[in-house]
Amino acid sequence: MMTVINAEDCIAGRLASHVAKRLLEGEEIVVVNAEKAVVSGNPKAVEEFFGEKIKRGDPYHGPFYPRHPERIMRRIVRGMLPFHKSRGREAYRRLKVYRSVPEELKGEKMETIGKAKSKLEHKFVYLGKISEKFGG
Repeated sequence: MMTVINAEDCIAGRLASHVAKRLLEGEEIVVVNAEKAVVSGNPKAVEEFFGEKIKRGDPYHGPFYPRHPERIMRRIVRGMLPFHKSRGREAYRRLKVYRSVPEELKGEKMETIGKAKSKLEHKFVYLGKISEKFGG
């Protein structure tokens, strides 16, 4: 059973926690529109936070942090899984994240997670903007 989740205007962390929980229950999940997911906070501070993660370490030996929005979203979900155990790795393999809606998923019914939907009235930034800043 495959579930398609639309990340448009959803808070990235809240969406990731719901996705991680469902992955651990055995669901196969596809997240679309990852570049339209929201990270709350002052955009300058958020970009600085992600910049530190990306620039950390050695370019040859790591640690490596993704620059593309779909990979950033996938990494956020990975942080909420027990990735160093076989159960977490298997759950992570059941996750697919796409930048926009791919052709094969155009007609599919998409689900939105209500608790992750952004009702922010203060500063926020889209994952796509963060990615553009760092060459993604």
